[in-house]
Amino acid sequence: MSAATEATLVDTELEELSDQRSFWEKCGNLARKNPLGAFGAAIAVVMVFAAIFADIITVHSPIDIEFEAMLVSPNFEYLLGTDQLGRDIFSRIVYGARTALLVGITASVVGAFIGLVLGVGSAYFGGTVDLLFQRVMDVFMAFPLIILALAIVSIFGGGIDKVIIAITVPFIPRCARVVRSNALAIREIPYVDAARAMGFSHSRIILRHMIPNVMAPFLIMITAFVGQAILTEASLSYLGMGVQEPTPAWGLMLQGGAEEYAESAPWVPIFPGLAITLAVFGFNLFGDSVRDTLDPRLRSQ
Repeated sequence: MSAATEATLVDTELEELSDQRSFWEKCGNLARKNPLGAFGAAIAVVMVFAAIFADIITVHSPIDIEFEAMLVSPNFEYLLGTDQLGRDIFSRIVYGARTALLVGITASVVGAFIGLVLGVGSAYFGGTVDLLFQRVMDVFMAFPLIILALAIVSIFGGGIDKVIIAITVPFIPRCARVVRSNALAIREIPYVDAARAMGFSHSRIILRHMIPNVMAPFLIMITAFVGQAILTEASLSYLGMGVQEPTPAWGLMLQGGAEEYAESAPWVPIFPGLAITLAVFGFNLFGDSVRDTLDPRLRSQ
């Protein structure tokens, strides 16, 4: 290998190391500027890690019933104790993170994506299309999120797939409203008129010129929706209309021990409640930090 080739390889490796350092430096700067956002991101990362490696982290099965180990207080074998059926609470919380993330992320992404398409399409075409769209969105927005979700699961029944649908539907109009307001301003920009004058198709103008310019509010809505979706899923499961046994879910764990064992075995309701609180709190903090980073009006303050 010639000296010139070796020098080129060394330069390439140095550039890669420099890029890596700059990435971590940027992450460190963001964490220093927004420590609460970094704390929320850390909670989200821990939750994702627990969901992915649940099989490795846990020792006991989250669904096996052991009557000889009913309501055992926290100890070295059962770190967070057991519930009224002898199931390990730590294992159920870790596996419950999978359920929470599956519902939260799927409902948020699907609801925000559909809202993105509808909001941009409504703003672009305007006129009667926009008027009808807004009236339909007004109907959905008239119902609180939890009430609309309860109505949907009461019609279609429980289960993870039904819960995802029930939470996705209320998210659609909320995202569509925000995206539409941004897309209306973009529609009046001269380059959109120039694209129309050049004969570009509607789909090309929407995909290449409008959607890329509303991605910031779209990403903000996704991060904001995850915490709401996790809390809504837990609420539906607590009411017995969400995720069903034996699937581990934090709301189900509260349903089984929140009232009956609040005094005799307080670890049964306390730990699932803490898991829900930390997850929602973490994703809300992370969503706020994403908003502060992507919103130019907040970034300049």
